[in-house]
Amino acid sequence: MSPEVATKIIVFYPEDGVSKVQKRQMTTQEGKNVCVAAIKGNFDDAQTGVKQIFGNAEIAKALANHNMMFSSANSINWGRLVPQIVYYISTYCELVKNEEIQNGDVVNVVVPTGNFGNILAAYYAKKMGLPIGKLICASNANNVLTDFIKTGVYDKNRNFKTTISPSMDILISSNLERLLYDMVDGDTETIKNWFAQLAKDGKYEVNDAVKARLSEEFFGGYCDDEQTKATIKKVFDKYSYLCDSHTAVAVKVYEDYKAQTGDDTKTIIASTASPFKFAGSVLEAVTGKKSDEDEFKQIQILGEISGMEVPKQLAELESKEIRFTDSVSANEMPQTVLESLGIK
Repeated sequence: MSPEVATKIIVFYPEDGVSKVQKRQMTTQEGKNVCVAAIKGNFDDAQTGVKQIFGNAEIAKALANHNMMFSSANSINWGRLVPQIVYYISTYCELVKNEEIQNGDVVNVVVPTGNFGNILAAYYAKKMGLPIGKLICASNANNVLTDFIKTGVYDKNRNFKTTISPSMDILISSNLERLLYDMVDGDTETIKNWFAQLAKDGKYEVNDAVKARLSEEFFGGYCDDEQTKATIKKVFDKYSYLCDSHTAVAVKVYEDYKAQTGDDTKTIIASTASPFKFAGSVLEAVTGKKSDEDEFKQIQILGEISGMEVPKQLAELESKEIRFTDSVSANEMPQTVLESLGIK
C-alpha cells in the first residue's frame, strides 16, 4: 500500500480564527488523502474537540476494527516540539559562528505564543543545556498566559478576543500542562487536581514553589492590535524588515521587557509566520490605512512596498480550486472523522 493511501489527513480549523490566506491554503488542498473542515467556533473549540476524539473509547475501537490509529500534527503531539527544540540550538550556533556571542554566553528567547508549544520547546532546549536566560512569553490581547506567569493563577473565564494575530487567539494553552508536569517533578496527582479545577471552574492556582519557578524562568507580557500594528510600522521603517502580526507581538513585548528590567542580554526573537499570510493587517500597519482590495491584491501590493518576493505557494493560491467547504459544529467533529475514514 502506498504511503498516500495508508495515511489519511484530517484538518480542522476555526472558521473565523484564521486569515483569508490561511483559509485558502486549507480549502484548496490537493491531496487525495486529505479532508478539511471548518469548525463553528474558535481555536479552543477545535483543539478541545480533537482531544475528545483522541480520548473517545468508541472511536478508538472503531479505528482498531479497521486497522487504523490516530496521530496529531499539531503540538498535542510531542513530535511537533522536537524540531522546534532544534532550531533554538541551531540559532544559537549561528550566533556563535557569526561571532555575535561566545560559546557559552547566555541568551534570552522571546516567543509569540498562545498554545505554549514553541516556548515550551525553548524551555526544553534550556534543560538540555542550551544557555538560555529568560524565556519571554509574548501574548496578544488574549493574555491568559501573561496573567498566569505573573500571578500563578490560570483563569480562562474572560472574553475571547479575535485579533490580527489569530494563531495566538487561545484561552486554553494545552502545552502548559507539560511545563507544569516538569515543574512539579512529575507529580501526576497535583497536575490532575489543577486541571480538574480548570475543567470544573475554568481556573486553578499553582503552589508557591511553582510560582517561584515561573518567575525565575519566564517573563510574560502582551500587547493589543493597535500596538501590534504600530510595531510592524516601526520595525519596517527602521530596519526595512516586515514583521507578520505575530512576530510583531514578540518585538513589542521584548521592548517592554527591556524597558522594565534593563536587561540587554543578546536575545533571540522567534519569527513565526510569513507577513503575506496576514497581508491585510500588515499592509494596513505599513500604509496607515485599511485596503479595500481582495487578499491577493493586498499580497501583491505588500510585495511591491516591501521589495520582498511573494512566496510562490501563496501567489498560486488564487488560481487553485476550492475543494473543501464543509463547516461543522464541534459536536459534529467525531462523525466527520468517521465519515472521512469511511467508517460507519
